[in-house]
Amino acid sequence: MSIFKPEERKVFEDPNFIVVSTLGKDGTPRSTTIWVDIEGDDILINGYRSRGWIANLRRNPAIAMCIFDLKDPYFQVNITGEAVEFIDDGAEDHIDKLARKYTGADYKMHRPEDPRQLARIRVKTVHSRLSYAVKK
Repeated sequence: MSIFKPEERKVFEDPNFIVVSTLGKDGTPRSTTIWVDIEGDDILINGYRSRGWIANLRRNPAIAMCIFDLKDPYFQVNITGEAVEFIDDGAEDHIDKLARKYTGADYKMHRPEDPRQLARIRVKTVHSRLSYAVKK
């Protein structure tokens, strides 16, 4: 049985952006908005190896994430988890897959000097809700 409800999984399957929050070297939080993928109950995120949030996850694998449905922005899913794997092989192909999901075309900004890295996030908690300000 999945830890995600069907409506939660759909938010990840659709082209919605996710905000990932990691802890910097000095312990302060850092948030960035990126593309996201879901595989089973794991979240897959992809970035250039030089990105600060990737370095933060390698140093401290704790992560918090928030995603909302662009078609229904009052529905959000909040997650805590841990980076359990960093994958180099296939990361460039994976960013092409994400680019097709979000833009309809392959990724145009591959940088051989700064290759992509895929981070597999093992989810610990999932909370979803509608905003209290809006009733459906």
